[in-house]
Amino acid sequence: MEPIYLDHSATTPIHPEVLAAMMSFFANHFGNPSSIHREGRFAREAVGDARVRVATLIGAAPAEIVFTGGGTEADNLAILGAAFAGKGGRNHLITSTIEHHAVENACRHLAGRGFTVTFLPVDSGGRVNPDDVRKVVTEKTFLVSIMHANNEIGTIQPLGEIGAITRERGILFHTDAVQSVGKIPVSVDEIGVDLLSLAGHKIYGPKGVGALYVRKGAEIVPITFGGHQEGNLRNGTENVPGVVGLGKACEIAARDLAAQTIHLRGLRDLLEATIREEIPDVRVNGHPRERLPHLLSISFAGMSGEALVRQLDLRGIAVSAGSACTAGSTMISHVLAALGMEEALAVGTLRFSMGRDNTREEILRTASILDKLVNRQRVLAELEEGIGGRGCR
Repeated sequence: MEPIYLDHSATTPIHPEVLAAMMSFFANHFGNPSSIHREGRFAREAVGDARVRVATLIGAAPAEIVFTGGGTEADNLAILGAAFAGKGGRNHLITSTIEHHAVENACRHLAGRGFTVTFLPVDSGGRVNPDDVRKVVTEKTFLVSIMHANNEIGTIQPLGEIGAITRERGILFHTDAVQSVGKIPVSVDEIGVDLLSLAGHKIYGPKGVGALYVRKGAEIVPITFGGHQEGNLRNGTENVPGVVGLGKACEIAARDLAAQTIHLRGLRDLLEATIREEIPDVRVNGHPRERLPHLLSISFAGMSGEALVRQLDLRGIAVSAGSACTAGSTMISHVLAALGMEEALAVGTLRFSMGRDNTREEILRTASILDKLVNRQRVLAELEEGIGGRGCR
């Protein structure tokens, strides 16, 4: 049978139109955008066109788009760039307990260098309470960084309400929108952010390229040094093929967004309903309504998520687990821990993330195979428990 790929939140295949747009810049049009001759001008125009396409997708101005080497670099540039700008001697930043490691570790890096970081809790659905933001803001706060949608459970944050608070206090507001851009409508003005990170490989573009939206007037400084590319905020020769691919991916995402949202939500709801109907003792994670249309995080009581991932992989189905194994011991993810989930349930978590090419038949086949695997594991666990309970001589 054909393999089934249900891990689009990890990465997506390159869209054929994106690949076609990139190909000539790998070979025929190889100019450096900083060169003033014809080949350089051609490359510079291509980068400019891509900048327009990225900006259009998120409702920004082209001059507010800075190309980076990916979402992680964009997050780091936003957070460290704001911190090192040293605006008014402020040294306090606010984030949440469920951020991507690119944000979390950047904040912890600053915490080890004299900055104060507040990690806000989330509710059982994974949402930050805007009132909590208001309560912890001080005169020393220079940045709030709250992701738009969580990469593990899909919960969408109330950024508009948080943005209203930051605007009142003159504080920069950053969001990691790597998972949401291209999946749901994103407007930088509506969600009220000054800085927004996105990545190409999450929206059928190439790996190794991303962008940071920097609102006009927002003060950040570069964290790398070299030439004066990207408004002197991201130095180094641009990855022209990657940038072109990102621009094309953003154009396609904007064009197909409405239809894809309906398609993906239908697949997610079908998978969730089928699992709930066929498999007992399961828990769906994340907010019941405010969540991404393509992502389903679900925990299976008494199961090992890692074992299920391996068993599904042997049957040609790619998904991811909600826990990670480190040095031989199972550790639940910081996201599931922040939800207050007990470890015994959290270790049995799977994340399914659907894509544009998935079909209803693939979803039903996945659910059927999963049903058999879960029942088999549970029966084996009961047998092992029964044998173990007899003792040994």
